[in-house]
Amino acid sequence: MNWKQILLDSGVWLLQAYIATLALFMLTGWGLARHTTWGRQFWRLSGAYFSPRRNCRPLLAVALILLLTLCGVRLEVLFSNWYNSMYTALQQMNAAGFWTAIYLFAALATAHVLRSLVDFYVQQAFVIRWRVWLNENLLGSWLDGQAYYRTQYLDRPIDNPDQRIQQDVTLFAQSSLDLSMGVVNALVSTLAFTLILWTLSGPLSVFGVQIPRAMVFAVFLYVLLATVFAVRIGRPLIPLNFLNERFNADYRYALVRLREYGESIAFYAGEKVEGALLRDRFAQVIGNAWAIVYRSLKFLGFNFVVSQAAVVFPFILQAQRFFTRQISLGDLVQTAQAFDKLQENLSFFRNAYDEFASYRATLDRLTGFTGAIGEAAQLPRPDIRDDAQSLRLEALTVRRPDGHVLLRELSLEVPPGQPLLVRGPSGSGKTTLLRAVAGLWPYCEGRIARPGDPLFLSQKPYLPLGSLRNALHYPRPQPRASHGQDADDPARQALHAVQLGHLARRLDDVADWGRILSLGEQQRLAFGRLILAAPAAAFLDEATSAMDEGLEDAMYRLVRERLPQAVLISVGHRGTLLAHHPRQLTLNGQGGWRLSGP
Repeated sequence: MNWKQILLDSGVWLLQAYIATLALFMLTGWGLARHTTWGRQFWRLSGAYFSPRRNCRPLLAVALILLLTLCGVRLEVLFSNWYNSMYTALQQMNAAGFWTAIYLFAALATAHVLRSLVDFYVQQAFVIRWRVWLNENLLGSWLDGQAYYRTQYLDRPIDNPDQRIQQDVTLFAQSSLDLSMGVVNALVSTLAFTLILWTLSGPLSVFGVQIPRAMVFAVFLYVLLATVFAVRIGRPLIPLNFLNERFNADYRYALVRLREYGESIAFYAGEKVEGALLRDRFAQVIGNAWAIVYRSLKFLGFNFVVSQAAVVFPFILQAQRFFTRQISLGDLVQTAQAFDKLQENLSFFRNAYDEFASYRATLDRLTGFTGAIGEAAQLPRPDIRDDAQSLRLEALTVRRPDGHVLLRELSLEVPPGQPLLVRGPSGSGKTTLLRAVAGLWPYCEGRIARPGDPLFLSQKPYLPLGSLRNALHYPRPQPRASHGQDADDPARQALHAVQLGHLARRLDDVADWGRILSLGEQQRLAFGRLILAAPAAAFLDEATSAMDEGLEDAMYRLVRERLPQAVLISVGHRGTLLAHHPRQLTLNGQGGWRLSGP
């Protein structure tokens, strides 16, 4: 063989193949995005990432990966020619030809290793950057507009959003690249090795009929029939993989809840109930896993039979031509190698069916997630202004999701320095009223005017991951100059003010404070957060329920002393709160309300 000419031809082939493949790749992508469900799902998730108006780098990276993939195909063709040269030299006892083949192998192997390493780095860098963009896009959508909270009001709330952001983003990016480049490699390689097999194959007599180039037609027919059966066998894997992710996520969520509410469960001695729930969810995981195993046994068993039969098939077809000296040993080996590559490439679609099934399930979960975010954004929002000096409610009507009216046509004003206590029986809508004022409750009408940047204290305070200092300043950024042991540190002063001075030395310790502190200590920490933030308006929802009456009185006196001109609204049942709230709003849960006090 004239290897110099072959290498020159390789450069021409690469240029022609790259131009043609790039054009077809873009045209196919456009067609899939317009005419297939999963193509539209892909574009909905990542169309903005590949827009050249945003950044050209992702498109350039795809173009480079495509070039490296084609280089890999061409190297496989060169290796196929090398097999022919080496085995022919061995058959002819040509020592010079053999050693020439060895040197060529060293050059080809070096090129193959370098290409593989560059290809690995470029693909991984591309996937990582894509994951960063996807994570930021989905996380931003999940947080913006409080979709993480408002999706609970949808008819079909989203399940396991943590899994969709953390796990499915990675699977989506990696599988998209693997499947797309796998298809390109399979198609281009199929064309290249079909040409090789066409030149090596001869006629075959079937029932007296001479079929020219029979080897080529045989491999196509062989793989086509195998693929048809494989698709029919493997189709049920798509819903089974979707259920696998869902059941595992549900089981994991139940385990997290067991840890989160461990103390309450222990007080109730609820181990049997929790154990039954966990075992039931795990049984769903195992039942679905067995269904996948049984279906995969059929699918993999069929693929194994097809692959093993393909090993000897080309030798059987070419044996007569070899023994009659129509072809050399190198031709026979290259025929087997080309047949194997062609069969492997044509079988890509059959073998990748399981991965594509998982990919479709991932697409469904991610588009379901983004769809839920979009639906949450469409939920109605109360009419709120954030530029008032006091809290003003005008004709505010609050309903439950089923349409039952909790509060009808409420109009009132809460000026600074005149705290208001909201009272009423359980379920009358006290907390729901605060949700409406916060802009969280979608089932309300009317107008709300409030001071800007208010602070809401719930019955169970939220303590973020991090230090105690971070928890005190949450949700505002921590001042840079607040570190250290300075007695004038506002955070230390706040801890002493809310009678948590014993924690001052641990102010910068990073720990799970939500589990370390008792509920009463957490509520006092929330009051420390309140006096540090010094908002113009504060809304307290049973914020002292875990404190004794003495601590409750001390906390409200502290707020009145530190924030005398704040707009203060509290929700509570205790009669001791009346001393700190000269005005009371009483709800009856049927739409009625009564305002009392000066």
